[in-house]
Order: sequence, then structure tokens, then C-alpha cells
Amino acid sequence: MQVTVTVNGEEHTSEVEPRLLLVHYLRDHLGLTGTHWGCDTTNCGACTVWLDGVPVKSCTVLTAMASGHEVRTVESLEVDGVLDPVQQGFMQEHGLQCGFCTPGMMMTARRLLDDVPDPSEQQIREGISGNLCRCTGYENIVRAVRWAAEHPATEEAPA
Repeated sequence: MQVTVTVNGEEHTSEVEPRLLLVHYLRDHLGLTGTHWGCDTTNCGACTVWLDGVPVKSCTVLTAMASGHEVRTVESLEVDGVLDPVQQGFMQEHGLQCGFCTPGMMMTARRLLDDVPDPSEQQIREGISGNLCRCTGYENIVRAVRWAAEHPATEEAPA
């Protein structure tokens, strides 16, 4: 079937099988490998992207369901060589170890900060609760999101 999906502001029209998952479309058809494929059951959140501004786990969204809609991936966070504060926060506070969950965590965190610019620790923990990390214990991830909240996008990236 033919689908047309706007991904990171760019429209893509492709022929796909009706059963193709959005995570595979992004990775295999568009080469956007920042979205990680983890569980196929919505448990881990590594594949989190935004569909019309709402975080979804792309391992359980069919590409056909995204046709006519906007998808935003982790690749969209960096703009013109400037990292998003969430990306900067993950670097500053070492919010990753293996990095597998990081793209989904970043997309979830960005949405949280867009909705709640100054979240409490509890709000951050609740906000990222749909994303699993098996390495960090979440402490540095929470600190990374807090760092991003304290350094809005209008500031320059640290050297």
C-alpha cells in the first residue's frame, strides 16, 4: 500500500506492506536509525517517537496508521548543529550507559518539558515511567532531564 508520512518535517511517500511497523519504516526505509527497536510489546520505550506531537511506541504503530500524520524522531532534536537541552543534559549528567534506551528517553523527556517546563523529580520519574533503562538506575536520567529544564533552548550549547 502507498503511505505518505511527514517525518521530521519532510514528507515521504512509499510503498509498504500493510503490516509494516513504524519503527521498521523509520529505520529500514528512511535510514533513521536513532529510533531503537527493542521489544515489540510497548514495554521498553526505546522506540518512542512523536505521532502528531504525542509520544508513541513505534513498535506497535503500523506505518499505515501514520500515513497522513507527522512523526518526529530523535534525529529532529538537534537543529543546525545545536543540540536540544535534553541532549545536552544527557551529556552533562551522563544520563546514559549503553545508550539503547536513550533515544526513547530523550523523546519522552522533550515532550515532558514541553508540557511541564519546570517539573519536580516526581513528575520527571512519572513522565519517563513508560521507558525502561536496564543500566543506569534512572538517577542520572532524572538529573539530565532536570538539567535540561534549568537550561532552556534559548541558551547556547556548552563547549
